[in-house]
Amino acid sequence: MPRTFHVHVPPDAMPDLHGLQAAIKQLKFKLTLDEAYAPFETQGYLPCTLEGEDAGVDMRFARDVPGQGERTSVMTLKWGGDPREHLSALVIAAAMASSFGAEVVDPDAATVVPSTALIKQAKALLEDHF
Repeated sequence: MPRTFHVHVPPDAMPDLHGLQAAIKQLKFKLTLDEAYAPFETQGYLPCTLEGEDAGVDMRFARDVPGQGERTSVMTLKWGGDPREHLSALVIAAAMASSFGAEVVDPDAATVVPSTALIKQAKALLEDHF
């Protein structure tokens, strides 16, 4: 069953590849995004390398989305049952929340997930599966 996060940011805060990769590194996770990452252009599966293994996440972008105040740009992250995909989504969402002022919404729970909770979940998943 696929799961989803909606990552809402102000339009001018969506990072490029180098900005997002630096934010991930700052969180001390070994996740490397594929060079195909391009804000508002990537629309589908983005390969990643996680702890030396192939990973990835389905990533899509939208502009001018109402509902989160000034955060009208959205990065949607979707993953299936593979823990590498789930961890990739958690780390990307945590980096967005920690470094770019994003609000990460879990639509299943209809709640905003704080960066501290995302990081905690990512560390637990990393310990359980890697």
